Amino acid sequence: MNPTKKDKSTGDVLGTGRRKSAVARIRLRAGTGQITVNGRTFDQYFTTPDAQAQVIAPLDAVNKRGEIDVIATVHGGGPIGQAGACRMGIARALCGLAEETFPAMRSQGFLTRDSRMKERKKCGLRGARRGTQFSKR
Repeated sequence: MNPTKKDKSTGDVLGTGRRKSAVARIRLRAGTGQITVNGRTFDQYFTTPDAQAQVIAPLDAVNKRGEIDVIATVHGGGPIGQAGACRMGIARALCGLAEETFPAMRSQGFLTRDSRMKERKKCGLRGARRGTQFSKR
């Protein structure tokens, strides 16, 4: 099952990625390797090197970093969750662009959704698992 779509009017390939509570909608088109996230350049939006490396990892895995423009719309979550969502969306869109990239994306884990979520707070506790301090007297 390939969850990507093609935009018939522009010829772009679309992909969606999710991580924690972040959702990224990715649009790939032939270009010069420019990455735009929410109207800002990639370096301005993701300021940490870890987040930047996570976003460009799928492009580097198939050596298409200088050939494809990436336009991302991200909302929800924090910077690390948004970077992970972008990584998954770019990987899905690359698989929609060229089927031969699927084995590389699958083997490096870019297509697998990270299912770890924040545990909900329970009633009677201070957090998900922490209780109140015990007082003997």
